[in-house]
Amino acid sequence: MKLPPNWAMAPLRTLGTWSGGGTPSKQVAAFWNGEIPWVSPKDMKVPRISDTEDHITTDAIEQSAAALVRRGSVLVVTRSGILRHSLPVAVADRDVTLNQDLKALTVADGLVPEYVAWAVRRFDRMILSTCAKSGTTVQNLETARLLDFEIPVAPMAEQRRIVAAIEEYLSRLDSAAESLDRAKRRLARLRTSTISAAVTGAWPPVALGEVTESQIYGSSAKANTDVTGVPILRMGNIRDGALDFDELKYLPADHADVEKCRLEPGDLLFNRTNSPELVGKSAVFKRGPDPTVFASYLIRVRLTRECNPDWAALVINSQLGRRYVATVRTQQVGQANVNGTKLAAMPIPLPPVEEQRRIIQDVEHELSLIDAMGAEIDKALRRSAALRRTILDQAFSGKLVPQDPSDEPASVLLDRIAAERATAPKPSRRKRKIPA
Repeated sequence: MKLPPNWAMAPLRTLGTWSGGGTPSKQVAAFWNGEIPWVSPKDMKVPRISDTEDHITTDAIEQSAAALVRRGSVLVVTRSGILRHSLPVAVADRDVTLNQDLKALTVADGLVPEYVAWAVRRFDRMILSTCAKSGTTVQNLETARLLDFEIPVAPMAEQRRIVAAIEEYLSRLDSAAESLDRAKRRLARLRTSTISAAVTGAWPPVALGEVTESQIYGSSAKANTDVTGVPILRMGNIRDGALDFDELKYLPADHADVEKCRLEPGDLLFNRTNSPELVGKSAVFKRGPDPTVFASYLIRVRLTRECNPDWAALVINSQLGRRYVATVRTQQVGQANVNGTKLAAMPIPLPPVEEQRRIIQDVEHELSLIDAMGAEIDKALRRSAALRRTILDQAFSGKLVPQDPSDEPASVLLDRIAAERATAPKPSRRKRKIPA
């Protein structure tokens, strides 16, 4: 990386004092519910830590592995499943303690904590790829590799200018992203109300079973990733009232269930088992790979000519259908379930076939407009995320703010820090007291 003349690269271990954390015994009531914040990965969702879910007491600090970390320290999660895709980093706004899944860097004088935190965020992907510990069930960063990781260090005055510029630009992006998120939520509500309004009318209801020719469960055979087989639709393939063919699994082409569970255009698929908010979602199979089959967590319904399958799907996915599913579903170990008998008993308002077709056309037109607006919002959010990355790239290559030749060079600053660290007394190891 080409740096400005007054900058220098430095390993994270040289930028201050690193420390870890620990968990006071949960068996000792006197250690918990005190006034001292105890930071764990679940608290690391914000860039600054001013409070935490859990708190400990001074007794816990005196008699356990937990130790105070100074205000202004940079906190990094080093052990958590979240490290599979992101690296949480924060600055402590007050003295805190940590659990064993975090490390803290108390930065040396002359370094701006926020600058170091933003630098770690800028290089998060590289840190995750080069510092990950192999052979562990939970994602871990190897401490030695993390501390050896080098970041670019700017002169102290420029560090402050960079932090101010980053925070100004990103606050604008955050405001824009919040507005886009609100718009996306409004579109979701508009989608729901559009569907619900379409199926609300003075039409006589019938049980779904009364307009059903056949209803069967899908294949319980184990699917695989062999693309030479027959695609099998599963509960995750039903999304927003349509079928998603992006993530497919397959059955062997000669499997006995291929003929039994083969889908035809116009087949209605009902998600009978899933989380409570997803069970009961439906979609119509219109066209796809031939043959295509479906899995046992789905129910296939073939309807009579009196009921258009798209109409039935609209009703089932509407608030009317969701309310019915909520009243009849059963719950087992985090999964909700609606069986075929309860599905067949679902009341369906049934206008004449021609009116069904007209309503479906109107709804599909309105939903296409909603989806187009949603796609534009998603594009804007992706652009915002890319711009965030660009801002950090510019910041730590010396291109976000101008350099001042009169600033003390970073090399001089780092030499001074190294000299101070070399002459500083070694911290004494604290002996743990054993509670009586």
